[in-house]
Amino acid sequence: MFRNVLASFWALLLLVSAAQAQFQFFEHMFGGGGGQQQQHQQDQHNVPSDSAWYQRTWDGAHCNKYLCPGTLACVHFPHHCPCPHPDVEEKVELGEGSAICVSKGGYKPGEASRKIELARKGVL
Repeated sequence: MFRNVLASFWALLLLVSAAQAQFQFFEHMFGGGGGQQQQHQQDQHNVPSDSAWYQRTWDGAHCNKYLCPGTLACVHFPHHCPCPHPDVEEKVELGEGSAICVSKGGYKPGEASRKIELARKGVL
């Protein structure tokens, strides 16, 4: 009698654990559940505004030339600073040692600097 009860208990436990594993598989497969995990991941990506972090990083940077404020790159001259997002920005030198980074905006290479030059001439 006791063996039958024990065998039934183990069979029930096996079925419950198999069902639990199946539901977990489908939740992960189709992105269901996991609301808390998803919220935690979003919180990790939302960086709070923290000027103290930037100041510590700036203070810890070693540069005997010019330290670019946007990228913390060490360059010889301010207009040599790289753009912070070179994949989507184009650096345009304006002359007299100044440069700006502008969005490529889907234009062909060099198009942003051509448009800036036309705007400086008052044509655009």
